[in-house]
Amino acid sequence: MTIRSQILRLLESEDLNFLLTNRIPRRLATAFVGWVSQIEQPMVRDVSIGLWRLFSDVDLNDAKKTQFRSMHDCFTRELKEGARPVDPRADIMVSPCDAIVGACGSIAGTTVFQAKGFPYTLQDLLGDPEQVEACRNGRYVTLRLTAGMYHRFHAPYDCRVEKVIYVSGDTWNVNPIALRRIERLFCKNERAVLRMTLVPSGDGVTLVLVAAVLVASIRLHFLDVLLNLKHRGPNVFQCDTAIGKGDELGWFQHGSTAIVFAPERYALCDGVREGARLRVGQPLMRLP
Repeated sequence: MTIRSQILRLLESEDLNFLLTNRIPRRLATAFVGWVSQIEQPMVRDVSIGLWRLFSDVDLNDAKKTQFRSMHDCFTRELKEGARPVDPRADIMVSPCDAIVGACGSIAGTTVFQAKGFPYTLQDLLGDPEQVEACRNGRYVTLRLTAGMYHRFHAPYDCRVEKVIYVSGDTWNVNPIALRRIERLFCKNERAVLRMTLVPSGDGVTLVLVAAVLVASIRLHFLDVLLNLKHRGPNVFQCDTAIGKGDELGWFQHGSTAIVFAPERYALCDGVREGARLRVGQPLMRLP
């Protein structure tokens, strides 16, 4: 057994993993890693990328470029043209990111589950009564990005982004271990809530981008501001931005979780279940 595999096996211990990723000064650690990741000095860059690849399942074969200025540049990499074909069917809403499916299914009124036995309310997550009502009794999918995945996110369907609500919060880890231990975790973390209207149906869909420890920064192409721990307002951005299905919306500075909420009439596509792996452009939900 290699040293890498021994360390990874040790980190799989729930107690140790939780201790190392949550019982630390989370905001300070997040700010520090964010700073180090953007250093372009060759030795710092190579060591940080090397350590990241050592402990993460990183595949750079589909990256647009092969040389990177910094670990941050590598982490937020673009992909080669055609690397993520988008399902063209008009009745299919696609996955906005590469991810592992966490909880998914029907919303019980306004109650959603982050993990078995751990509910949270739409009001606590979204903070907007209008959006809460739009999502009531609807469908949802939680999409978890691992450290080595592609970290840009895309429009799940032709739409107009009408509003972004930014909520400054904590930076708990959002891995399955933490989700089974910390109640209402998504509602505690920093997040951006995107209200989208699909074209031409007019249906409302909500995309929630949740930050986490070491990964608390979100960049949206249509907003001229970086949403991160230093941002203190405004909290609501009114928009009117047209985005095509599969077009890039932005990226996580270091990645985390995306949650998609859709109306009750929508249905999860075949294969969308807990533990399934999805890529950008693959079927997520079926429109009525």
